[in-house]
Amino acid sequence: MNKFEEVRSQFEQALIRLEEALAQPKNDFMRDSAIQRFEFTLDLAWKSVQIYLKDIHGIDCNSPKSCFREAFRVDLIDYDDFWIDLVDKRNETVHTYVEELAQEVYKVLPQAVVLFHKLLANLTK
Repeated sequence: MNKFEEVRSQFEQALIRLEEALAQPKNDFMRDSAIQRFEFTLDLAWKSVQIYLKDIHGIDCNSPKSCFREAFRVDLIDYDDFWIDLVDKRNETVHTYVEELAQEVYKVLPQAVVLFHKLLANLTK
């Protein structure tokens, strides 16, 4: 298994785990668990994109936002500012002890799952 396949597989497993957390009845523990799983799912998503762009298109990108912008440019993902919003949300999750922020992040996770599935399908082609 090459590096891309390994990271893509980890992304897929992380997405499954995020969905498992979101399927549970919501309480503070499950909300915080889902947020944590979102963090590593997003990290593996952008790292998968980073390796894909380098291997397939010879494009170097070194940050989540730049990788998602390049992914759009090469038609790996549809243009959606929500990708950039997700990166911002992920960066804010260090402050999830702020109740309002935790609720805000948790609320967008189902929409994030939809984008993650689309990305995963494109990376699997």
